Order: sequence, then C-alpha cells, then structure tokens
Amino acid sequence: MELFTNQILAGIATGAIYACMALAVVMIYQAIDHLNFAQGEMAMFSTFISWQLMQWGVPYWGAFIITLALSFAGGIAIERLLFKPLAKAPILTNVAGFIALFAIINSVAGLIWDFTIKQYPTPFGSYPFLGSQLISTHQAGMIGVTVLLLLALYFFFQFTRIGLAMRAAASVPESARLVGVNTSWMIALGWGMAAAIGSIAGMLIAPVVFLEPNMMGGVLIYGFAAAVLGGLTSPLGAVVGGFLVGIFENLAGTYIPGVGNELKLPIALALIITVLVVKPAGLFGRPIVKRV
Repeated sequence: MELFTNQILAGIATGAIYACMALAVVMIYQAIDHLNFAQGEMAMFSTFISWQLMQWGVPYWGAFIITLALSFAGGIAIERLLFKPLAKAPILTNVAGFIALFAIINSVAGLIWDFTIKQYPTPFGSYPFLGSQLISTHQAGMIGVTVLLLLALYFFFQFTRIGLAMRAAASVPESARLVGVNTSWMIALGWGMAAAIGSIAGMLIAPVVFLEPNMMGGVLIYGFAAAVLGGLTSPLGAVVGGFLVGIFENLAGTYIPGVGNELKLPIALALIITVLVVKPAGLFGRPIVKRV
C-alpha cells in the first residue's frame, strides 16, 4: 500500500510538469489552431536563461520573474515575426515553421551553453515533505505552483477584460472583431502567456532531469498526451490530463511487467492514439461542429 501511495504522489508531482506543458500547448492551439512542436525547446531556452542569470548572481526568484518576463516577450516576438505572416498559409507550412523553430532554438542553446549536463537548483529543497518519505519538498512545490498557476489563469480568463477578450478571440474571432477586439494581438498575448507557462515547466523540471538542450523532448510528448487526454480546447482539461498522465505513467512503470523507463514514452504515445480514436475531443474538450 505504501508503494502504491508513493507512486500516486510521485505521479501527481510529475504530472504537475506535464500539466504546465499541456497548458502551454492548449493556449497556442486555441490561438492559432495548431500544435506548437517547438514548445519544449522554448521552455528549455527559458530555463537556460534563468540558469545564466543565477550564474551571474541573481537570486532564484529574481531570475524566475525576469525569465517569465523575457519568455512572455519572446513568445510575442515569435508570433509577430514568424507565425503572423503564416496565418493564412497551408497547415504544412505552419508545421515546417514549427520544426524549423525547434531546430533553431535547440542549436542556438547548444551553441551558447553547449550540450553538457548542468545542475539546476530548486528553491524548495529535496527534503521529505512534512516529514513524510512519500513526497519531497520539491515535488510538493511543483504541485503547489501548478495549482496556483491554474487558479491565476482561471481568475484571469473569467474576471479580466483582457482575459475575456482572449477567450472571445479564440472561440468566435469574427464576432470578437465586430465588437472591437483586436484578435491579432489577442493571439500574440496567447503566445506570450504560453511561452511564460512553458518556462515555468522548464524551471520546475530542470532540478529533476538536469539542464541540457534536449531535456524537454520527452516532457513535450507527455504534455501533448495530457493536452489530448484533457481536451485541446480546455485549459482545465489540460491540467487534469497532465496529472492523469503522470499517475498513469508511474503506475504502469511499477505494476505492468516489462514496462520500465524505456517503455514509458511509448505508453504516452499509445495514450494519445487511444484518446484520438475513442474520444477525439478529449475528456473536457468540446466537439467541433462545422455547418455545411
């Protein structure tokens, strides 16, 4: 029973990272109706920026806030410079743009910081949480940050004018434009927020997987699985999906014979395929209906 509880708690902690990544994926999907294959590399680059700031003597939380601001600005810049001109381009053109962005960011990070593994500090420590051996303070911190992030986004989208405008621009862009909403800039803000949320995921997972340019490859796939499971049109579903994928991954690795760390990633891919076949809209997503 203790092993089962430990795996559940560890899965929730890991799922918090997948939830952040899935949330970033969903926000860009809602903005431009495409999946950002470079989301993980953007998060990795932001994490390197925070690491570099700390190497220069900036305290952790100072580097954290500065990185969020830079990531937000960087997300807007990428949308304005690269994907706004591709707004009406074919889907494959956008996919090529995402793949190019992935390769560029990964290569630039390797050029600046090289590909050697670096240790990344945790602000929460790695001690047993409240004296329990089942979960560490860093794992508890990851869960807490994700919950606070979800609450902040809920209040932002429900009770602020900009949040309501972003929702309208994503759901009914034509109607939003008719009432004066600048849908183009709402899309850019969505990119900026997605980049900032992704940077949080990177900074939280770096103490666990260590810092290097390829650190977010697997995390992004799990984030995609979480987003598909919860629903690509539902930020809440993305978070719930992240926690479910984290728990499922840990339990499968522990209780299914022959499943080790090598097979956890194929399990995430199998989960994506299963959900797409059984319930394409996801657990919380809304089906897309087109009138003809």
